[in-house]
Amino acid sequence: MIRKKHNKTDGVARILIVDDHPIVRQGLENLINHEKNLKVCGQVDSAYQAMEAIKTQNPDMIIVDISLKEKNGLELIKDIKVSYPNLPILALSMHDEALFAERSLRAGAKGYIMKQQATDNVIKAIHKVLNNQLYVSDKMAAKMMNKLVTGKTQVGVSATDCLSDRELEVFLLIGKGHGTRQISDQLHLSVKTIESYRAHLKEKLKLDSASELLQYAIQWVNS
Repeated sequence: MIRKKHNKTDGVARILIVDDHPIVRQGLENLINHEKNLKVCGQVDSAYQAMEAIKTQNPDMIIVDISLKEKNGLELIKDIKVSYPNLPILALSMHDEALFAERSLRAGAKGYIMKQQATDNVIKAIHKVLNNQLYVSDKMAAKMMNKLVTGKTQVGVSATDCLSDRELEVFLLIGKGHGTRQISDQLHLSVKTIESYRAHLKEKLKLDSASELLQYAIQWVNS
């Protein structure tokens, strides 16, 4: 699907916000609309609504929260890039960039910003992404450059870095106290498939039991 070019006769870039927290959406909209060359054209709280809003609102850029309820933001970013390969995306998350920044860029985002930094840096990040430049923090940029130059991951990397995007999604839901049936319903996958992911998680994280997996996931989510 080819996205229609928005006719920016007024020089204003239209931005769509995808986040399931109303306060976060409103805060971002207030910040963005304060800039004379930026305007929020819509805000939605789910992946499905995001795909519909792209068609109806024809935004110039999208801000996507990684932690959406029905479908995680990484999967949404991948879906958007398939249908709208030229639509720039800025990933937003409450989680540490060390875990999600590279995953977001690999999925197709042009930038990654943590919610804790958004108030100070989101406008800068938006302008960079709109100008087809990558945006990550200076610390993350240095880490990625070191990995590129040396071909090695930094010592002390989190064990969760070895997880696939879907495994990480299941791990996060376990850490939020969701049971197998809840995860199955939320991700629209069979209980058997979720049980298989749980087995893979225990193996990759070198954990012996379901209780150890639950404890580790809760500690990680709340760290």
